[in-house]
Amino acid sequence: MTVQANYIMEHVDEALRLDMKTDREAVEKQAVWAGLVPGMRVADIGCGSGKTTSMLNELCQPFGQAVGVDGSLERIKHAQDTYKASGLSYCCRDFYEPLDDLGLFDFIWVRFVLEYHREKAFDIVQNLSRILKPGGTLCLIDLDYNCLTHAGIPMRLEKAIANITKKLELEADFDPYMGRKLYSFLYDLDFQDIAVDLSAHHLISGKLNEIDAYNWNQKVQVAAKNSNYSFSEYEGGFGEFVNEFQTFFADPRRFTYTPLLCVRGVKPGI
Repeated sequence: MTVQANYIMEHVDEALRLDMKTDREAVEKQAVWAGLVPGMRVADIGCGSGKTTSMLNELCQPFGQAVGVDGSLERIKHAQDTYKASGLSYCCRDFYEPLDDLGLFDFIWVRFVLEYHREKAFDIVQNLSRILKPGGTLCLIDLDYNCLTHAGIPMRLEKAIANITKKLELEADFDPYMGRKLYSFLYDLDFQDIAVDLSAHHLISGKLNEIDAYNWNQKVQVAAKNSNYSFSEYEGGFGEFVNEFQTFFADPRRFTYTPLLCVRGVKPGI
């Protein structure tokens, strides 16, 4: 059950994928860069499996709180069952709607969420700014050229991925270029002390590790299939497409990267 629009990665094992791909070192580095310190009250918007929320909760101790908010009741239940600690809580909510009853937060974290809400991304950020204290920090993190940057890829596979991505963009509210838009969201809301960090999220070369293999296989098996794309490049349809992608991705000659944009800003008003 979800309380928001269709999620292109919806699958029975989505919580497992989110848990596997969430890297503690990266989350901690980004959160510290954004200004998370002990004692803060933190909202993790689109918290998914709850793994990231638990990390943020650790960083805001002692005396802090972290609230995970997600539109999937299944993943909220997974989070409640899997990640438990003092100061940590979760709720299933539609973050298109007002969240004022959750109270005010010192720090709001929105990581890998807005890319699934292309049309209403700015509205979501504007809505979240209402529950941020004056002087509080809003941190937005998303990818750019999402799933699109590969070298050594067969031409028809590259064409199919580009066409699938465009279909998801036009019909499923997915935005492969969300990262580049985050700065303007905070700028247009008059946030102060805006800072931007650019790094590589995916940087895959040589032998494929287990986590990248599982994560990208799920992207292909779930998102590509959910796109209802025709796979006209392949006589064997979706199955042949998946086989070619898996062969390409397992090749140690393959090179794949995805830029990551982290943007933080301070709400005016103090």
